Amino acid sequence: MDEPQINPVPLTGLLDALRGLIRQGRHQALRAVDMVQVQTCWDIGRHIVEFEQGGEARAAYGKKLLPRLSDALAREFGKGFDERNLRHMRAFYQAFPIWDAVRTELSWTHYRTLLRVGDGKARNWYAKEAAEQNWSARALDRQIGTMYFERLLLSGDQVGVKEEADSNVAALPQTPREFVRDPVMLEFLGLPGTGKLLESRLEQALMDKLQGFLLELGKGFAFVARQQRISTESQDFYVDLVFYNYLLKCFVLIDLKTDKLTHQDIGQMDMYVRMYDDLKRGPDDNPTVGILLCEHKDKSVVRYSVLHESEQLFATKYRLVLPSEEELRQEIERERDALEDAQRRNAQQLDTDE
Repeated sequence: MDEPQINPVPLTGLLDALRGLIRQGRHQALRAVDMVQVQTCWDIGRHIVEFEQGGEARAAYGKKLLPRLSDALAREFGKGFDERNLRHMRAFYQAFPIWDAVRTELSWTHYRTLLRVGDGKARNWYAKEAAEQNWSARALDRQIGTMYFERLLLSGDQVGVKEEADSNVAALPQTPREFVRDPVMLEFLGLPGTGKLLESRLEQALMDKLQGFLLELGKGFAFVARQQRISTESQDFYVDLVFYNYLLKCFVLIDLKTDKLTHQDIGQMDMYVRMYDDLKRGPDDNPTVGILLCEHKDKSVVRYSVLHESEQLFATKYRLVLPSEEELRQEIERERDALEDAQRRNAQQLDTDE
């Protein structure tokens, strides 16, 4: 007699559950290792600083202290305790002297990167954002390299953001203007910085590197559609890129312009925003925001168009090649000076009108 056939028990669900547990356990183990490493580095830095501050006799060790320590520790524990890393640990404690203020979500690699930031307020802001936005050490390095904090100060409301910069942590931006960076750094696309660039190629590159683009755009952005059609009774129109910002609670339309920005481009985006508000915007959504992402923008065209002082429509430059820190700083300063000049002219005009 043939033995009855027994159907194998389906293990898919069990295996999926076990895989999830194993991955979670490994992640928690790595996080625990990171936390212990961060605290150990902080404690080592504290001991070194406290020893150096222990009077003239200890101060006499001077520059010889770290080489002596590194020789002994590196022989016993490896190159992780060479003189360079001991300097990092000492600087870590000096930059974050209160342990309760240290973000344990960040790794030692994060903190070594943060030590490049000389300004304490900016450094604390980067630490907070890296922890809350779950930035990798590589993402943090890029944000510092592109002067993300300084660009946020420039693009945001000048009074509110300056007050924010005077505190240890940054308040959440509340208006569309505070979310729009200028310039937008797209060096991660790997596209050439010279020569004619087709808008379709730029659009495809942004889709291929969507995660990096979302990081550059800022907080709260979620991708909705590419080449989304919006239609009237007689004509179809296509918006290059559509996002939703769940913090601002509004749709964000992006139109890509690889040629010089024209008043026709501005008029078209203004129409897109109005149409989107009429056709797509929900009852709980705030007004739609339109961003013209362009390689060049004529300040005169911006000043004498609906872009001027608009809270819903913006023109923002993009850069395909990352400039040096000094070049970027100079560009930010030029933009800040131009903005302050415009504010002074507006104030003078108001005084004249009165």
